[in-house]
Amino acid sequence: MTLTLPRIVILGRPNVGKSTLFNRLCGRRRALVGDEPGMTRDRLYARAEWLGKPFEIVDTGGIVPAEKELIPSEIFRQAQKAIDEAAHLILVVDAREGVVPLDEELAHRLHRTGKKVALAVNKVDAAQHSPLAAEFHRLGIKAIFPISAEHGLGIDDLLDHVTAGFPQAVATDESPQGESPASMSAEGMPDHPITGSPDQPISVAIIGRPNVGKSTLLNTLLNEERSIVSPVPGTTRDAVDAEFERDGLHYRLVDTAGIRRKGKTKLLAEKLSVIQARQHLERADVALLLLDAEEGLTAVDTHIGGYAHESGRSVIIVVNKWDAIPKGPTTTQDFTRIIREGMKFLSYAPIVFISAIRGQRLGNLLKAIAQVAEARRQRVATAEMNRFLSEVDFARASTPSGKPTRVYYLTQAGVAPPTFIAFVNRAGKLHFSFERFLENRIRERFGFAGTPIVIKTRTSR
Repeated sequence: MTLTLPRIVILGRPNVGKSTLFNRLCGRRRALVGDEPGMTRDRLYARAEWLGKPFEIVDTGGIVPAEKELIPSEIFRQAQKAIDEAAHLILVVDAREGVVPLDEELAHRLHRTGKKVALAVNKVDAAQHSPLAAEFHRLGIKAIFPISAEHGLGIDDLLDHVTAGFPQAVATDESPQGESPASMSAEGMPDHPITGSPDQPISVAIIGRPNVGKSTLLNTLLNEERSIVSPVPGTTRDAVDAEFERDGLHYRLVDTAGIRRKGKTKLLAEKLSVIQARQHLERADVALLLLDAEEGLTAVDTHIGGYAHESGRSVIIVVNKWDAIPKGPTTTQDFTRIIREGMKFLSYAPIVFISAIRGQRLGNLLKAIAQVAEARRQRVATAEMNRFLSEVDFARASTPSGKPTRVYYLTQAGVAPPTFIAFVNRAGKLHFSFERFLENRIRERFGFAGTPIVIKTRTSR
């Protein structure tokens, strides 16, 4: 459960600067911004604060109410959901283009909601351009603010107005001095142990190629339609994040855009969304690598799995659409064997079979997330580690020809991911086969399920 804050919803037709304003208000580059219309599709949420008043800011996709195509109509439906939740609406228009019929239609629709509405006349980049806002009085919205979302002009007056009735934040001794909710953003991952508490949620990135069910999984876990779901590959562009609580644990989910091979990514929005997906992966604790059971393991799946492994995130391989597969006595074992053979570098990652659309086995998935997040922060005392080391039969380990490798001492230097320092008799990195042998023995004794293990060496003289 998250704290209930007043919500400000940003609305408008495509390409008027809604996402630029959203990024300005939440103090970071959260939404994709570019010259292509339709960059934002799903509802994006972020916390912010103005003059001691915390609130939640919501960005919506460009609205075209009469459009019948699937994606624009879904954007409109998502925007309507955001309006229902709003304490205050901000309609963004383009000062340089003047009033267009779609602005008039949107203003009329917002009047009928009965909600408080402010009009942000964007792209007024200098004081001499302020008269451009005059013609927008015909939209019938009294609160008109000439602004430049890109340069921050006029934003203070807009915020003074929309937050006028919002309550002040209640100070607590637990809050860091001088730190506002905006600075504790959904993107910023504080460096502290994972507990799954409201202040320290388990951050989970849902990754995979387009159309494997990432947005469906997010929506099912939240029990609401936060992401647009359609059979069109690449529907999600922005990373959509949300928080929820289950069985006493707090989770932050990030539904990322489908990752394609570079040669298949052509539009600017698609390229930016893939970059952002990888950035969100870097900030997560756990990555859910979604596979499509009907299509089986593909080369792109393996490619994305490599990203997750190299990032040092903990990984769970999630086989979605398992309900659509005809079952035999060895179906699960056969699919597991294919995954293990195709992604040997993720041998430590547990595999969970689910149906996101039917909500099947999601309890098993949440349990695996909690276990993997805990293993990621697990720490083994040095004395216990060296008792284990004395019991390892290194004669079974493969070593290159020449002087055999001896491990005199082993200590854990860090967590997330678990990092060990081995004091050995020879300089340089351990031979890969010897390192794999040592890693396997560590896992056999201490677990570390789902998380990569880093082993560094120092020469012991």
